[in-house]
Amino acid sequence: MDSKKKGITLELKKKDIILYMIVIVFVLLGDQLTKYLADRMMILQQSYEIIDGFFYFTYVHNTGAAWSILQGGSMWFFYITTIIALIAIAYFFVHTKPHELLTRFGLVLVVGGALGNFLDRLMFGYVRDFIHFYIFNYDFPIFNIADVAVCLGLGLVILEILIQEYRIWKLSKELSQKK
Repeated sequence: MDSKKKGITLELKKKDIILYMIVIVFVLLGDQLTKYLADRMMILQQSYEIIDGFFYFTYVHNTGAAWSILQGGSMWFFYITTIIALIAIAYFFVHTKPHELLTRFGLVLVVGGALGNFLDRLMFGYVRDFIHFYIFNYDFPIFNIADVAVCLGLGLVILEILIQEYRIWKLSKELSQKK
């Protein structure tokens, strides 16, 4: 059956698939390696000051989600929501258009980050976090490389949506001025 008839617009070249897989593996390995190093070089709750009053490495175990919400929640909840999210991302990715490169790359970053934290939950029952900032006296929640990848990825998706909306707005403005 023709994929165009089903509304699927996925057009990927082999080199694109390889690139996306490399990004996922790079994020996953970078995340797991840095977590491994934090786990081996630090004890739980230990903090190293990198930039006075601003940037620290502080090793914690997060049994919750972002900002430690749902702390101590059921791991099954996190397993199921991660799997549902990965399926939704795959669906969204398959329906992207070839020119939506920011969205595709963003989704790939999100997958890499989601897999990194998912692996932690599967192996340990918690996520290992260690990057810690104080921003204008605000104690920012401690996070990891996987979290960075997820946030950057979502940022790229949002950026592309904003760019597309701006182009539509600009085009509609130009068309209305021609009338």
